[in-house]
Amino acid sequence: MTPTNPLDSIIFINIPEDFKLSRESMHIDTTIPLPVQLPVQAGVFDKAKLDISQLTPEMILAGILTVLAYDKENKNILYYRSIIKKAKPNIKQELTEAAILKTKNEDFDIAEEIFEALRGLDPDDMPTVLNTALFFDQRAESYRRSGLNDDADAYDDMAFRYYKEAMAADPPLPDAFFNAAFFYLRQKNYSKGKDCLDTYLSLVSGQDDEKLSENEKYKKERAKEIIEDIASRNLDDELFKSAFDFISMGQEEKGLEQIKGFIEKNPKIWNAWFMLGWALRRLERYEDAKSAFNQAITLGGNNCDTYNELAICCMETGDFDNCRKNLHTALQIDPENTKIMSNLGFLAKKEGDYTSARQYFTAVLEYDPDDVIAQNALSEME
Repeated sequence: MTPTNPLDSIIFINIPEDFKLSRESMHIDTTIPLPVQLPVQAGVFDKAKLDISQLTPEMILAGILTVLAYDKENKNILYYRSIIKKAKPNIKQELTEAAILKTKNEDFDIAEEIFEALRGLDPDDMPTVLNTALFFDQRAESYRRSGLNDDADAYDDMAFRYYKEAMAADPPLPDAFFNAAFFYLRQKNYSKGKDCLDTYLSLVSGQDDEKLSENEKYKKERAKEIIEDIASRNLDDELFKSAFDFISMGQEEKGLEQIKGFIEKNPKIWNAWFMLGWALRRLERYEDAKSAFNQAITLGGNNCDTYNELAICCMETGDFDNCRKNLHTALQIDPENTKIMSNLGFLAKKEGDYTSARQYFTAVLEYDPDDVIAQNALSEME
């Protein structure tokens, strides 16, 4: 049968005395059973078909990695860690590179398995904890782009958990604060983001700039720029933060009260007008929302998200020409944004141009085969 529990794919056996696990002929305690990854027969794992004569070191190492990932309380786990580190001295680097590559390619399930194994291999390695946070962060963003918002929220929670652990490292890990800052900024929590960047700069302040790499120099300058931007626009103001929290939780009316209070004190901040438009759009007050988004653009918020939100309002009010114009502007800013492509598909559908609508939704699925919005739109059209 095909196992639902990864541990069902391994079997524990006592290794023969003459078995060599590595070229160095390292000593193996034959009294302690080792986990062996079972061979796959016709797509399933069959414990009865394990042939000891066909046993390979790779099958044992794969079994150990499975235990490290999914059985961290195993009584022999310290022994298993010592074996794999001796047999594969560069295992941590190899697994880390593989996990990062899988994450980059959005092969998330395998990447998560590798990160589980890495944390089992060395639970106290803070760079691994930080890389795990970055993995869940990226997975959440990918799922949100695909319309899987509940899954995205769940992975955001996981990312937060590991960022928090990485930021508690002793000695401190500067990159944990730098990366966590962008996690908070994406959630419009500018106060927390600013705090993280302040901490990051304080941790790297004693470094000699002449000895820094180009990437390290960039991060220091970027942190300073963002802190100055947040301060100059009062984005860490409690009214701004509470407005975002209320709107995110579906309490748009309360969010409106907060953001209007912020705008009274800060009328030139485009982010505030964007948030006002966002709340109004969710309340289906589309004409008022259009005015807010236009004001955001006038004040400098001429980005993909603003044009997309404005386009949605135009679509809902029957202003199809301006809807198309704004969506094309957004697509020029971000040519691979599947959210914009989907909205062009919905616009074509509203106009009765089903051929163009199918083309847009099909294009979305070429970029992201898991995009639920495009999948559902094509299904409904069929």
